[in-house]
Amino acid sequence: MTNETLTVTDNRTGKTYEIPIENETIPAAALRKIKVDPDDFGLMTYDPGYGNTASCKSAITYIDGDKGILRYRGYPIEQLAEQSTFLEVAYLLIHGELPSKDELERWENDVMHHTFVHENLARMVEAFRYDAHPMSILISALSIMSSMHADAKDVQNAAARKKQVLRILGKLPTVAAFAYRHRIGRPYNYPNSDLSYTGNFLYMLDYMKQTHYEVNPVLAKALDVLFILHADHEQNCSTAVMRNIGSAMADPYVAMSGAAAALSGPLHGGANEAVVKMLGVIGDEKHVPSYIERVKKGDFRLMGFGHRVYKNYDPRARIVKQIAYDVFKVTGTDPLLDIALKLEEVALQDEYFVSRKLYPNVDFYSGIIYRAMRFPTDMFTVLFALGRAPGWLAQWLELITDEEQRIARPRQVYLGAEERAYVPLGER
Repeated sequence: MTNETLTVTDNRTGKTYEIPIENETIPAAALRKIKVDPDDFGLMTYDPGYGNTASCKSAITYIDGDKGILRYRGYPIEQLAEQSTFLEVAYLLIHGELPSKDELERWENDVMHHTFVHENLARMVEAFRYDAHPMSILISALSIMSSMHADAKDVQNAAARKKQVLRILGKLPTVAAFAYRHRIGRPYNYPNSDLSYTGNFLYMLDYMKQTHYEVNPVLAKALDVLFILHADHEQNCSTAVMRNIGSAMADPYVAMSGAAAALSGPLHGGANEAVVKMLGVIGDEKHVPSYIERVKKGDFRLMGFGHRVYKNYDPRARIVKQIAYDVFKVTGTDPLLDIALKLEEVALQDEYFVSRKLYPNVDFYSGIIYRAMRFPTDMFTVLFALGRAPGWLAQWLELITDEEQRIARPRQVYLGAEERAYVPLGER
């Protein structure tokens, strides 16, 4: 017997079992040998929402929720947000290392080379109602792209995988911009590859044939940092979907379509939109104390506070808070920021929230920034998807090349009826 084991005694039978421990986990299949009768299935774990179940081994993102730590490939998020660019972080997530100067230039050129979309895809966007949610358009566009690139099905081919990564990163902002322009009834702006990744995106959103139009560098930088902060976050809901669909050897377009669908849910990517709505309901700084009291009574939740993983101040929230001030220097102040600051001040001094470790998360300030940049609230989740794309792709690539992975197939605890005989319709 070694120290790296867990000894379990089944009190039903008195039998003792030795279960191996590796990387602070036990293999779930090892529990199958614990049974009362030889014909039993054996024990399983029951874990709704996978709160304490590891489904993969990964080298991409590290999170320590208790200490408020987030690292991509070992690099602290604070350093990447301050010194890196979104495309450089995308390279890091996907390739595992920071690029050299030449590698970064080639990577940026390759991604920007793929920013144009097929005209059929552009026409598809026009088929949606004028008021269609842009996430619905993005989800549909990803599925359609799968039909346009037959080589994407060859997921075991490394060269084919690389091509799809470049296509997705390049085309996704174009699709998002087209969805936005369709929504407001304006003609599409086709990509300008002379601009930066986020600069090009803002150009496609805003350009109206002005003679001296320039993308504001502060806003482009702010969006770049926000994309970095959202680039990956370990095995969250949408990433788990990306991996589950990918485990069937599905191509990255349909896998990402499913991931984006998961992200569109209000408990995931829609959280920052909920924060903006909450701040609008509060309406004024003076209403914050009474609102806090109603939250404590259970009348409703305090949106943008607390996190499934972080039991400390979300490290991304500090960075976003500073970006907000930079953006407001360009766009002008927003009264919602004053309400948010007051809400944070009151909540962080209240034992109710402190004892429950409810601290501001990244969604608390990001929605205010998007609002200041004049994004409609239903575009917030689209922006989240653009930032998360390289993380989804990195996770998909890691899954595809992981020999231990199999097609996802969770177990269930069956609590339905025992076997019973069919009753003919006339006798019921």
